[in-house]
Amino acid sequence: MGPLVPDIISGNINFIVALLIGVLFGMILEQAGFSTTKKLVGLFYGYDFTVLRVFFTAGLTAMIGVIGLEHFGLLDMNLVYINPTFLWSAIAGGLIMGLGFVIGGFCPGTSLCAAAIGKLDAMVFIAGSLAGVLLWGESYPMAEGFYKAANWGNPRIFETLGISQSLFAFLLTAAALGAFWFASIVENKVNGVKKKTILFTPYHIGLASAGILLAASSFVFTGRKDSLVKAVNAPGFAQAYELQAMTPDEFAYRLLNDREGKLQILDFRPEAERKKMNLPESTPFTLDNLFEKAPSKELLVRGKINVFAAEDELTERKMAIIAEKLGFRRVKILQGGLKEFRDQILNFKPPKTASKFERENTYRFREKASKELPVLIEKSKPSGPIIQKAKRVLGGC
Repeated sequence: MGPLVPDIISGNINFIVALLIGVLFGMILEQAGFSTTKKLVGLFYGYDFTVLRVFFTAGLTAMIGVIGLEHFGLLDMNLVYINPTFLWSAIAGGLIMGLGFVIGGFCPGTSLCAAAIGKLDAMVFIAGSLAGVLLWGESYPMAEGFYKAANWGNPRIFETLGISQSLFAFLLTAAALGAFWFASIVENKVNGVKKKTILFTPYHIGLASAGILLAASSFVFTGRKDSLVKAVNAPGFAQAYELQAMTPDEFAYRLLNDREGKLQILDFRPEAERKKMNLPESTPFTLDNLFEKAPSKELLVRGKINVFAAEDELTERKMAIIAEKLGFRRVKILQGGLKEFRDQILNFKPPKTASKFERENTYRFREKASKELPVLIEKSKPSGPIIQKAKRVLGGC
């Protein structure tokens, strides 16, 4: 899963790609007229809403793109760094940015675009921006308290509103379409243009259809995690799903004789349960880890037998089904869960009646395992949970 850097392309090649994208982005900005102050500030005076249309469209495309990539498992949002929200400094920065936009006629990105084609006012704007950056850097120690006040962390609007990601994407797209229509009314009125705002030409019908499809697509790209969890929790689904299982006897044998390190135990129990009995060579795992890039690599190691362990078999089955749906292979569950493993192996008590074969093979092994495994478990050191953190990559507009 993405990001692509550094898994598919190296850091150095990433800079080359970023340079090419930046050049193309600047070309598009200039061709769209974003190197002209009259077009940029037209939003504030009501005679040209190109800025609103372009940036709203870019935001919607990025939003639906991210949702789609996450749905198909191509993007791990846990690796995407989101700047923390400091409320008061965000409001102050927005006011300063907006005021500077109206007065100077540029934003930082468009000023560089205009300067690249030789506009003197853009060069003056850039000089002012650099002076502001220098002034802020020197005064930061005094303003740090205000800057970091009201830290809201990394909130996402749909979570704050208590609605689904798909519904929020649909509502935002609908709001954008409404804003485009309203902006056309304002533009016509300010510019003295007398024509119908809604035109039923093939061009306008096509644009409207594309907008409606874009809004509807947000419901198609449902959250991958939510849809899989819903599927495995359906009555009878997990119990009827065919999975490879490892018996408690085989599990015990492999724990005692796994000299080549082929056995890989993924422990889905809560931390409190793991502290009571830590399985040798086990890795604490959670449902979220299955969807995360770094932790899920544990399941891709060649030659490993991945055994999902939990207190009960049903939990193991649900986690294993999700893992298989995500494309992971060589996944097994521990038959009966750790409860049956304790009953049959660790707390083994030979029955009074048993066949000769059972006494000489199964029960003799269980007696041996019930003595040696507790010692092995006692000696094993618990490993911490896999924690994946987003790494901040500096840059951007």
